[in-house]
Amino acid sequence: MQRTVSSRIVLDVTEPAELVFAVAVSAHYSDVDEVFTASVDGTAVDARPMSDAHGTRLRAVSSPPGRLEVTYRAEVSGLGAIATASSTDRLVYRRPSRYAQSDALLAQAAEEFAGVDEPADLLRAVSSWVGTRLSYVPGSSGPTDGATRTLDIRKGVCRDYAHVCVALLRARGIPARMVAVYAPGLDPMDFHAVAEAWVDGAWRVVDATTLAPRSTLVRIATGRDAADTAFLTVVSGRTDLVETEITAVVDELPGDDLDDLVQIR
Repeated sequence: MQRTVSSRIVLDVTEPAELVFAVAVSAHYSDVDEVFTASVDGTAVDARPMSDAHGTRLRAVSSPPGRLEVTYRAEVSGLGAIATASSTDRLVYRRPSRYAQSDALLAQAAEEFAGVDEPADLLRAVSSWVGTRLSYVPGSSGPTDGATRTLDIRKGVCRDYAHVCVALLRARGIPARMVAVYAPGLDPMDFHAVAEAWVDGAWRVVDATTLAPRSTLVRIATGRDAADTAFLTVVSGRTDLVETEITAVVDELPGDDLDDLVQIR
């Protein structure tokens, strides 16, 4: 499988800022030809590489005031390594987190999925339930909205669908987490967010939006929820987002049987 992905992010930096970008493909991919650039008003600035325990590859940028432009492009050949889970991971990803408040959904999850005990069946049931209960409405949610708020208003975007899936699965005892991805076939094109659940000894993709084939997804960042997987974190200073441009294509776009258990490779 050959996948080509790219992103372009333009910011107006109005105060000196410390920024962290998560746009590069994960360290799970070994056969990658990539280029990352960062410039302010046309002058290159340093982008310090960082990484986390799950293979997320970050770039830290110290930016003076001005128009900051960050670009990334990668050719990803073949499949990435299979993501694993330590005993600590399986514990951490059963706990509530900022945007996936599973403790607040215990009663609802028990009621909605009563009698669904097999993990694989539960994964499919949660994905189907979320996909049919929520409406995909761009601009309907805010950056601080979590799973409980999304269930109140019954609409959102991909990150909201993922948060609800993660929270419901955790509420039923399944380790679940959020993954930011490049998604060939997504329309309209953007960064995409999906859930992963630890089922039958592997991390299985849960994408209740069904907007892109799961087998083509390219992992960027992995974590508890959007707090760990955002494409941009403003550590200090002040910036305004001006523009984003994302592309993701694959040599052959497959179908997606929603009954299949799929891993991000």
